[in-house]
Amino acid sequence: MHGDKPHLSRPHALELLKQMIRIRRFEDKCAELYTQEKIRGFLHLYDGEEAVAVGVIPVLTASDRIVATYREHGHALVRGVSMKAALAEMYGKREGCSGGRGGSMHLFDRSTNFYGGNAIVGGGLPLAVGLALADHMCGEPNVTVCFFGEGAVAEGEFHESLNLSALWGLPVLFICENNLYAMGTALALSESETDIHLKAASYRIASEAVDGMDVVAVEAAARRAVHTVRETGKPYFLECRTYRFRAHSMFDAQLYRDKAEVEAWRKRGPIVRFQGWLEQNAIIHPQDLERIEADVAAEIADAIAFAEAATWEPIEDLTRFVHAERAN
Repeated sequence: MHGDKPHLSRPHALELLKQMIRIRRFEDKCAELYTQEKIRGFLHLYDGEEAVAVGVIPVLTASDRIVATYREHGHALVRGVSMKAALAEMYGKREGCSGGRGGSMHLFDRSTNFYGGNAIVGGGLPLAVGLALADHMCGEPNVTVCFFGEGAVAEGEFHESLNLSALWGLPVLFICENNLYAMGTALALSESETDIHLKAASYRIASEAVDGMDVVAVEAAARRAVHTVRETGKPYFLECRTYRFRAHSMFDAQLYRDKAEVEAWRKRGPIVRFQGWLEQNAIIHPQDLERIEADVAAEIADAIAFAEAATWEPIEDLTRFVHAERAN
């Protein structure tokens, strides 16, 4: 499926739908486990934004690199980070992908070139530029993809990263997941220019905006973008206009937006929209959905059993990686 043209065969359509449902069901279960205090700390869910990760990440090669935000469960799962290792990390167990030390916001897996999970708003942008610079200097043909929300646009790292990537000609694909609210602040209240991709254009970076609720549109745009970056070695900027159905985090009362607005967006959600189109065109059948749901439920059950049985780090190891012992 690499290249710059999408091909929506029945198997591919089913895979796109399955990956979005997989993310949604997994995070629904995570929310439930959070209320049971199995998962602690912060938890930021991707509900409503699944089409972005599912549309972009499968277009990449195994050697390409990914840098994500604190709302990264979906990115990690689509990239190939095992659901068992991801959930064990949220539990804080040693078998987690970050050794149980990072939690929900710091999923990391070197084997899949998944470089986090970064809790600082905009913090992943300079990391992505650094990874791309390393590839550029070493002559490696990789693309580094950096996911971030529109709230990061207000940070200095955003402008510094775009400027340096353009000046140095670095192979970075910037993916802005514009869900309209930076925590509780509406986009129009924080940015005088709300067409985010125009900010990239001001740095002479090729940019475009795409409907982030349409997985096919996202995939097509991602193919164009990745192909351009790989061919030119220069950065590209893709603004995916999406929406999160859940609160910013589990602690958010959502007093800044109307319930009617959320429900209106739910009606055009990526799963409902794509599944409805597939059904109308007889591309999928009820037994396909039954099989997808059963497979996902089984994977989630296995992940929970793994996380429950995983081990806590011994108390004597708690200072590991915190400080270095002074040599005698």
